Amino acid sequence: MTATAVPRRKRSALRRGQAISGWLFTAPILVILGLFLLVPVLMAAWVSVSDWSGRGSPLSPNVNFVGGENYAELLAGGGLAERDFGMSLKNNLWYVLLVVPIQTAVALSLALLVNRKFLRGRGFFRTAYYFPSVTSSVAITVLWLFLFSTTGAVNQLLSYIGITGPNWFNDPSGIFHFGIEQGPPLLTDNTALGVSWWDWIGGPSVAMSAFIIMAVFTTSGTFMLLFLAGLQHLSEDVEEAAMVDGANPWQRFWRVTLPQLRATLFTVITLGLIGAWQVFDQIYTGTRGNPAKTTLTPAYLSYSSAFINQEWAQGAAIAFILFAIIIAFTIFQRWVLRERAVSKRRMRWLNVKTPKARSSR
Repeated sequence: MTATAVPRRKRSALRRGQAISGWLFTAPILVILGLFLLVPVLMAAWVSVSDWSGRGSPLSPNVNFVGGENYAELLAGGGLAERDFGMSLKNNLWYVLLVVPIQTAVALSLALLVNRKFLRGRGFFRTAYYFPSVTSSVAITVLWLFLFSTTGAVNQLLSYIGITGPNWFNDPSGIFHFGIEQGPPLLTDNTALGVSWWDWIGGPSVAMSAFIIMAVFTTSGTFMLLFLAGLQHLSEDVEEAAMVDGANPWQRFWRVTLPQLRATLFTVITLGLIGAWQVFDQIYTGTRGNPAKTTLTPAYLSYSSAFINQEWAQGAAIAFILFAIIIAFTIFQRWVLRERAVSKRRMRWLNVKTPKARSSR
């Protein structure tokens, strides 16, 4: 009895010592995260439900709790704040819907290209494709303003094939309106968040389309490296087995390669969603929401509300709404990319069919 009790006490003491050592090792980073991440987030949450004017401390007795008034003004206020927020959501939503799928497809295509064993100069192509990702976004934006100006290189190239290029960063019209000036009354008379249905379905403006092209150009290289790392860790046995069974390259990609890249695909889409919803520096450097607020994004609107218009509570509320949107999109794409379990009926069918298929061979 005593002989067995002593080792147990030693084991429990050893576990306590390991736990204490672990907490001591993680204490510095926990303190840093608490001071520079958790505390600011909690203070911003308080500001979003208060009437803080930006003067003095937000924790002073003069700051009052107003509940969800700042959120209500943005979501159902019926004024300029609601319309600006609705316009920013509409612009950013189209930005996300176009940027994330395109950049993911381009990144995967580039990764498949540079992963070929017999491709000469693979190191050069990997560096060339990744180079825009490490270049300053401010520098890229300034370059883009020059390339997409009225007399820029893009319009010059379009003129060679008989197309008159638009005034990219000064054209607020939606690209899906196809030159229609006025929509049907059903779409123009009804609004959501202060923006008409006609504007919601009009797609991104010509100006925002230039930013969409820039985002794909600058981010595809980063995600190419993630896909490349995933491709280089795939088992070649499954690929060879599919080739023996007569699968063509397209079937091998959809049935063998892509399913094995599920984890990498989830990471790429998650990072793409976060980056696309938080677009700020390109808008700040390029257009600052113009023309006609068709390049306005929630991140830039949060900044301008707080630091320019001194609407600190409203800016904090926009930031938390944006945070909730990012979480919702992440959960949705996680649900879409989840691994679906095979039903028992399907498993019984496979168990019955497999011996017959083998015996026929």
